[in-house]
Amino acid sequence: MRIFIAGATGAIGSVLVPLLLDAGHTVTGSTRTEQGLAELAARGANGVRLDVFDRDAVAAAVAADAPDAVIHQLTALGAGNPADNARIRIEGTRNLVDAAKRAGVRTMIAQSIAWAYEPGQGPAGEATPLDTGAPQPRQTTLGGITALEGAVSEIDRHVILRFGAFYGPGTWYAPGSLMADRLTGGTLPANDAVSSFVHVRDAAQATVQALDWPSGPVNIADDHPAPAHTWVPALAAALDRPAPPRTRGGAAWERGALNTRARSLGWTPQHSTWRTGFADQR
Repeated sequence: MRIFIAGATGAIGSVLVPLLLDAGHTVTGSTRTEQGLAELAARGANGVRLDVFDRDAVAAAVAADAPDAVIHQLTALGAGNPADNARIRIEGTRNLVDAAKRAGVRTMIAQSIAWAYEPGQGPAGEATPLDTGAPQPRQTTLGGITALEGAVSEIDRHVILRFGAFYGPGTWYAPGSLMADRLTGGTLPANDAVSSFVHVRDAAQATVQALDWPSGPVNIADDHPAPAHTWVPALAAALDRPAPPRTRGGAAWERGALNTRARSLGWTPQHSTWRTGFADQR
């Protein structure tokens, strides 16, 4: 297949591109920088420098590539600004979907999140409604997610990958990154909030497999949703940082996600639990 990846040099894209090439696909990836173009060329992929907010440029890039499938990996996670990420999910997705439709693309795989579900008891499955009535500041994230998923659903065959929190190279949980700094500064609480995680290599593998999956949302997370008072000390040990004391609290939407559907579709994560994965963030 000819595959166009929007956002091909991020934490997922940098792992995904080699996997797709190894599977025999022809890959064109978009990036915002000259360095990104060099990285794509070094991996054996085609590259295009692209501003996702430039509607005409996005349309031209997708039309020129004429892909069989578009993979949407656009985020603005580096600065940790929810408003920037929401803008990409709203405006960037709209431009990408419209470009794909005009180019006759019939398959799109898109990155969403597994912590957008409404409050409730226990980990959420894909049938659980999204938390569309959430107040601010969470509403900024939910607005971006609902816009993204709605737009992507306009493509004939669409798979929306609701990823757990990424860890591994290039993520907030890697050595020397945001969570290490928060542990050092004592600002990462070890409370009752439940999270689901996924290693970036497992997330990339799921994206490759999703090219053959039926339409709809799929949670991509490991087998062990866990409260922060369990996973935070394990992360601290893996990063050689002090573990904070256990505290109480956590929002009702911090509930984790079930990966039953992904498992039924044949996805088998290399790291089935963060318990071993945190120590393997190469």
